[in-house]
Formats: sequence, C-alpha cells, structure tokens
Amino acid sequence: MKRIGIVVAGSAYPIEGFRAGLADLDWVEGESIRFEIRAAEGQLQRLPEFATEMVSLGVDLIAVIGAVTVRAVRKATSTIPIVFAVVVEPIGDGLAINLEHPGGNVTGVTTFDPRQATTQLQFLRAVNPGLERVAVLSDLGVSDCMSNSNREATLALQLRPQVIRVEAPAPEYDKAFAAMEREHAQALVVLEEPINQACRKEIADLAVAHRLPTVFPISMLDAGGLIAYGTNLRKATRYMAGYADKILRGANPGDLPIEAALSHELVVNLRTAQRLGVTVPSEVVAQAHELIPLDS
Repeated sequence: MKRIGIVVAGSAYPIEGFRAGLADLDWVEGESIRFEIRAAEGQLQRLPEFATEMVSLGVDLIAVIGAVTVRAVRKATSTIPIVFAVVVEPIGDGLAINLEHPGGNVTGVTTFDPRQATTQLQFLRAVNPGLERVAVLSDLGVSDCMSNSNREATLALQLRPQVIRVEAPAPEYDKAFAAMEREHAQALVVLEEPINQACRKEIADLAVAHRLPTVFPISMLDAGGLIAYGTNLRKATRYMAGYADKILRGANPGDLPIEAALSHELVVNLRTAQRLGVTVPSEVVAQAHELIPLDS
C-alpha cells in the first residue's frame, strides 16, 4: 500500500478532486493507497510541523496546494516526491529550474491565469458601471504576487485599487472592511489565498453587511459571494492525480513537465444580488455556467 501525504494551507475540501482522480486511475483507498491529510485552515505557522510529520510517517508522496506549502514541505524533504497545484510562478518561486524539466523532487500544475483579474473586474464593472474604487483582500502570510497582479489589472482599467492584507492566525476582517468603508470602496475582489479560503463565509457575510458586491475565486463558490469566477480548484487537484499516478509507478518528478490547468467558470449568486439590492446584467447572467437561485 502506498501512503500519500496531503498538506494544504487553507481548507482541505478542494483536495477531494485529487482523491477522486486517483480513484479513477484505479488507486483504491484502504487497499492500494492510504491518505494522511493535514489542513492548516489559514494558520501558516503550522505548515512546517505538518511537513515534518509527513517525513516522519514515511509517506511515498506529498500533495500540496500553493507555493507557501510547497516551500514548507520542501524544507523538510528533498527526496520525497512533491506534487502541487495553485502555484503562480513555479520558476520565480524557486520551485523549478524550468517548466519542461523542473528538476529536484517537485512538479505539478499551475492555475495562474494572467487574464483572470481583468475579467473579474469587468464583471464587477458590469454590475456597477460607475465603479471607481475596488478593494482587494489578500493574505499577508503569502507572497504579494497575486496582490500586485490584481493591483496592476485594476489600474489598467483606470480604477483605483485598495489592497488590504490580513494576517493569520486572527485576521481582523472587521478592521479591513472598516478601511474599505473609509476609502469608499464600491466592490471587493477576494484573492485565492489561505486565510481568505478558511474564512470565506465570514468575508461574504461582511461584504453583504457593507453592501459590497464581491467576486471570489471559483474555489470559494460556497462562500456566498455575488460572483465566483476562475479555475475550478477541484479540477486542478484532480489533474494532480495524473502526476501522482506516474510517480507512484516509478516516474521521476523532476522529469515531469509543469503544466497549466486552466478553466473559466462563472457562477452568479442571485440570492446575494437580492440581499445587496443590485441587478446582475443579463449579459453576465447569460455567460454563467451556474446560477444560485433566489430563495423560494
């Protein structure tokens, strides 16, 4: 039986795609594989502890989400294969020599779409044609790559960004929303980062209380934000299963190319629109892959 460690900085639920993908490849939980799952729920200081624990357990492979998690696990082992998803810049983050032959014990899929931030902002502008000020909510515990990308996209659309970075273990979202109110933010972009993922429902509730239309990543669809858009994280983690399958059958992770796993899913929450008192234009509704209906 192969033993697979799973370490995530946020919530564990997106990793279900990875487990399902392995099942499709004839790996049977309890018979041919066993999982050891550790989720930090945004408490990034726990990642080194989880990484050390995986090494001590002698797992055959470690699956992770996000660059901050990869770095923590790689500090603990240079020999156990690591497969990742949701790393924005594998080379820039020092995780790979190049995308075709990453080298070392790390490989996986990136879900970074350079157009995603612009598209998300365009949806918010469609909801509010007079949009001028946009808040961007980020996790101080990770790199500022996503924050900077969203800031640049906001400026490129001639909007005024307000980047707010909260910090685990006790993110002060009340203060963050008070700062948005002071700066007269008219909409909110929530970044796909660990503490936001762990606290996604709190963020969505505060946004409604402050009458702020929101766009979340598709992985936080269940938060209840107005719009969710981007790559389905469960699909990305399912893609990781193909890498794990090859490695568990003898492949060298350093020889497996890092590939992009992108999809463009749009979900509009009509229930949240009603709570906010906004109308989502028909052209946006027509593009949606799914609509969350009004309460019956």
